[in-house]
Amino acid sequence: MRTALFAAVATAVALGAGQAFALGGTDGPAHAMAMHGQPKYGPDFTHFDYVNPDAPKGGTVVQSSLGTFDTLNPFIIKGTPGAGSASIYNSLTAQSNDEAFTQYCELCETMEVPDDRAWVEFTLREEARWHDGQPVTVDDVIWTFNTLRNEGAPFYRFYYADVVSVAETGPRKVRFSFKDANNPELALIVGQLVVLPKHYWATREFNKTTLEPPLGSGPYRIAAVEPGRSITLERVKDYWGKDIPTERGQNNWDRQRIDYYRDSTVALQAFLGGAFDIRAENVARNWATAYDTPAVNQELIRRWEVPTETTEPMQGFVFNLRKPMFQDRRTRQALSLLFDFEWTNANIFYDAYKRTRSYFENSELSSTAAFDDLPADAEERLILERYRGRVPDEVFGPAYQPPVTDGSGRPDRRLLREARALLADAGWEIKDKVLVDAATGQPFSFEILYSQPESDRIILPFIRNMKRLGVDARPRLVDASQYRERLDNFDFDMTTLLFGQSLSPGNEQRDYWGSDAAGRPGSRNRIGISDPVIDELIELVITAPDRESLEQRSRALDRVLQWGFCLIPQMHVPHIRLAYWDKFGIPETLTIRGTSTATWWIDPAKAERVAEARPKTRR
Repeated sequence: MRTALFAAVATAVALGAGQAFALGGTDGPAHAMAMHGQPKYGPDFTHFDYVNPDAPKGGTVVQSSLGTFDTLNPFIIKGTPGAGSASIYNSLTAQSNDEAFTQYCELCETMEVPDDRAWVEFTLREEARWHDGQPVTVDDVIWTFNTLRNEGAPFYRFYYADVVSVAETGPRKVRFSFKDANNPELALIVGQLVVLPKHYWATREFNKTTLEPPLGSGPYRIAAVEPGRSITLERVKDYWGKDIPTERGQNNWDRQRIDYYRDSTVALQAFLGGAFDIRAENVARNWATAYDTPAVNQELIRRWEVPTETTEPMQGFVFNLRKPMFQDRRTRQALSLLFDFEWTNANIFYDAYKRTRSYFENSELSSTAAFDDLPADAEERLILERYRGRVPDEVFGPAYQPPVTDGSGRPDRRLLREARALLADAGWEIKDKVLVDAATGQPFSFEILYSQPESDRIILPFIRNMKRLGVDARPRLVDASQYRERLDNFDFDMTTLLFGQSLSPGNEQRDYWGSDAAGRPGSRNRIGISDPVIDELIELVITAPDRESLEQRSRALDRVLQWGFCLIPQMHVPHIRLAYWDKFGIPETLTIRGTSTATWWIDPAKAERVAEARPKTRR
């Protein structure tokens, strides 16, 4: 699902008349759709609860990104898209930040779903306009959908796989027809479609990279581009949706510039020196030690641990299962015993993290109970029983728990013995302190690919531990562009990846773990999972008829993924670390997703104080 925690720009959402959505269909045109239950906001709401509807407009904000970029087309597999390049567009609908999964009309005026959920129909707003003044039309919607599926990144083919047709059904009406009625999420995710201007792309090649600022329809346009260095967005003064009730209190600054930095270390020093305004801090050591500066002590820079109530992303060392040395589950399990989280957390991360164990961490979607503790009629239990003999036996035992060391940093002999036994069972043996294939004599050798130098701190100790069993693992640092290209083409052995999940998982699971995605360059199934059982479990999640069933089916998928040892779980924190120069007004109300900078505004008095004390930068 699409979220907007720290979006540089939040696209506008629109309000239509009509009844609320209920699974099974709408009673005529509706203003919103909720995956389960009813939308929080009715047809007459004036603004979201988490915004300041009277927030002042104006000012400039500078943000940052890492690496570089070479295209402003974020919808294709080619190139590295610039930050903010997708934020100049509107979608048919937009998701609220304080509900698990509810979509409200944006480009559409109303939406309608029949009782059998065989289609969804949107009526476009008559006032919706592109930045050149031309209306947003049904032709734009149809062209966008077909173009993204045919020429866009592989994600779109998986996400919209069950849409069989899209057609104009009346003035400003467009209908998406579905393969069957067993995909209740599909009407909502079709609404997430970012609509592109057909007339603009008629004279351009969509599947090519470009640094020409594209035509959009949203509250901002791209005003300036310094290739590889910065992108500047400016608010559209005559934006067609500026008076929509759900737009109130959002997109408040007039201009924002996104500057690029080589790596996070350089960016941190630039932030502390006043070069940009907001920083999400992902390095625990920095959070603990790097902010002891005069600007922080004088409260010119504020630090904020923003609480969240969403699923925590699964981050881990992922195996590329396409590689022969990782195809045996026992080998992967053995290596998972050699990552010493306890020592790493205490000595590198200041005990700031919790160990991640679930693909749906910190939510009711996570499998936590032992299989034998499940009620006899629990759907999770009944589902998994179908697959006895086709999934690891451990699935039917205790819930998965990552190994625990004493945190001393010394080799844990118990875990080393267990890992060595697993490797021997998988056909590996140690000769002259080198782990080799017992049949061929080939050494166990692979690279760990990464693009940020600070990752050394977690990779190198892990490599040292593997070396104790003769594994020849080597770090491989590359630049951001090469890293993305190699990931898109599955050209790696092991790397660290993060898999974000929503509170309402669905069609995106095909792209994460589905067999079809495993063979498509650019998909998010970079692990290379190709398992008919997991494919079936994904479809069960997608077709869950209600919230209880979704939770049970997600737990079953989670349990099978955990015991597959497709990655080595790392860590998470149950909040987001934000640092910012104290020039902003921020809404008091937080959401389950924390805060969105799109709802912030510049406070003139605070901004003046910061400007007087802040170091002057040339960038």
